[in-house]
Amino acid sequence: MPKCSPTLLGSGVRATKVFPFSTVHMRLFNSLPTPFRRSSLAHWGRAAAALIGVALLSGCEWWRMDGHQSTIAVEGPVAREQLHIFYVTCWVSAVIFVLVGGVLAYAMVKFRARSDADAHAEPPEQSHGNPLVELSLIGASVLSLVIIAVPTLQGIWSTYDVPEAEKGQTFEVTAVGYQWWFKFEYPSELATINADAKAPLVTANELVIPVGRPVRVNLRTVDVIHSFWVPKLAGKVDMIPNRANHLWFKAEKPGYYWGQCAEYCGDSHAVMRFRVVALPEKEFAEWLEQQTQTGRTVVARAADATQPRAQFAALRTFKQNEVGISAKFDINPLESWRQLQVPDARTEDAELIAKGRQLFSSKTCMACHAIRGHGAAGITGPDLTHIGSRSTIAAGLLENNREQMQRWLHNPGAVKPGNKMAKGYIDNNIKLTADEEVALVAYLESLK
Repeated sequence: MPKCSPTLLGSGVRATKVFPFSTVHMRLFNSLPTPFRRSSLAHWGRAAAALIGVALLSGCEWWRMDGHQSTIAVEGPVAREQLHIFYVTCWVSAVIFVLVGGVLAYAMVKFRARSDADAHAEPPEQSHGNPLVELSLIGASVLSLVIIAVPTLQGIWSTYDVPEAEKGQTFEVTAVGYQWWFKFEYPSELATINADAKAPLVTANELVIPVGRPVRVNLRTVDVIHSFWVPKLAGKVDMIPNRANHLWFKAEKPGYYWGQCAEYCGDSHAVMRFRVVALPEKEFAEWLEQQTQTGRTVVARAADATQPRAQFAALRTFKQNEVGISAKFDINPLESWRQLQVPDARTEDAELIAKGRQLFSSKTCMACHAIRGHGAAGITGPDLTHIGSRSTIAAGLLENNREQMQRWLHNPGAVKPGNKMAKGYIDNNIKLTADEEVALVAYLESLK
């Protein structure tokens, strides 16, 4: 059909040779200064090289991406499968980006306006398109989705639950989310409550597991939605009220792994953390044996008078949001954790510890916390039966040492806004002197 625009054939609209309006604004780069429009590719190459140089001068450590919560430096089969899916998606996306970007760049350079006449020329005759090209693009798009979908579906199947071949070796744990900490229950391990009773072992904020065995974690919550995430071992899975959920992972070697709640759950969501400690089978069995015992009691000895006493420095002033983990601890956290499992009886002050134990009762701490064998059976807060053997306090936020423990006892609301312990201080008019804080720290430190 002569003198008809191919893009308007269906409507029968007659094409005109001259647009009734200026087409200058339709020209790419036309509004830019002429020198810029005539920039050579070498100019852009120099600019790109400069940007790369600046990035390299800033250091290469960032490229390793092996931080505490890295999803790239993984150490378990579940996280590795999920990383594989991520890489497949990235490579497919990268190929699409290069192809589309390359065609766009070619068109921009090849058909750019090289003169003022080109800038004011009429657009070429428009066409509907090429069916072969369009079908090819549709086919390529479908193929790209299939390439991503196949490993994704395989990954969903394999990471959903422990493989059948390994189910006989599965170690089962229940994780319960609270605002803002985690409780861990070991249903197959019975802990001593007193001389007449036992119950499943309960710990808080540190999940200790055996190396080389699949661990199935049943996920529960008592308040709002949380999300359980140990990046180096497995992806995040939600903990939803009134709904059972689970995940599994396996640590391939001894290690100390950082975990985090990954679903906004209130004021202190960002500092709702935990740790996973993977131990060899023998060491794990020894840890279980120790944890199932009642809380440790320090008895005064005749030689105590000549032994060095624990020295407590005066509580210093902390900055808002000051980091509570020392660089020394961070060098080898697993070894630091191991050192906390053995009490140092030489520096323990039995009299001070006894005073702390009495304060734990009189200040109503036992209303919220449990210490098996010490008469405390609270359930609102974390179980403290072996708090002295944990590497962190305040749900993974602070290193478990005397300074940070006293910091927490002194003003828990400043460390973790909105937490129930801070509210309990206000509701029950709990006030601690510096000496009382020191005694409580000595007592809690002795519970290994």
